Amino acid sequence: MRAERYRGLARVTAVILAGGLGTRLRTVVKDRSKTMATVHGRPFLTYLFDQLSAAGIREAVLCTGYMGDQVRKELGATYNGLRLRYSQEETPLGTAGAVRLAMPLVSSESILVMNGDSYCSADLNKYWETHGRLGYEGSLLLTQVPDVSRYGSVKTSPGNRVLSFEEKGAATGPGWINAGIYLFDRQMLEGIPQGTAVSMEREMWPQWIQRGVGAHHAESRFLDIGTPESYAETEQFFAPLLQTA
Repeated sequence: MRAERYRGLARVTAVILAGGLGTRLRTVVKDRSKTMATVHGRPFLTYLFDQLSAAGIREAVLCTGYMGDQVRKELGATYNGLRLRYSQEETPLGTAGAVRLAMPLVSSESILVMNGDSYCSADLNKYWETHGRLGYEGSLLLTQVPDVSRYGSVKTSPGNRVLSFEEKGAATGPGWINAGIYLFDRQMLEGIPQGTAVSMEREMWPQWIQRGVGAHHAESRFLDIGTPESYAETEQFFAPLLQTA
């Protein structure tokens, strides 16, 4: 176990996927990228920044694509003690390809990867502890939802090893889903092919599961803003956080 795992998340860099086109949101979010959609008057991404900062993380790299210049201009170089850096795609590289492109900007040996269009209220430090205890090169955070049909579900062993991902619509009812938050050893991400479009979900995760990856279960609040219907829920979803801030 690396010494870094005894120091908490302060020495871990966050890499946030923030380059999606957000085509399903165009009817309600027309002048900005999906991850910059406003919630209570500020960009959705800033709620992720608050979560990272509260967990002790001090640096984040944003994987930008569509309207990336606007993201950089509006968010700047720092946010609430969090240093922000930007990795801009020239052509779409997919979720894994975008992370691979950002690796030269990442100095840490352990990396927290997050989807920039969803929010899970899980305790990231507890997740970090689980990741270190399980000892895998990579792990993902799972959260429970009332109906897995929109997201697909994740099956794990009693020892919290990931066994399989089930496709969206394959099952209905309550279950555990991928919350879009991952912890990786650097060498695992450096194994992603460079300079080409690669999907984390379709191409890399099946390979990684074969190598062995762990899972952290968190019964937390979860929101994905990928559709107009879910985006309409954001104001109510984040209201409790603003009341306690």
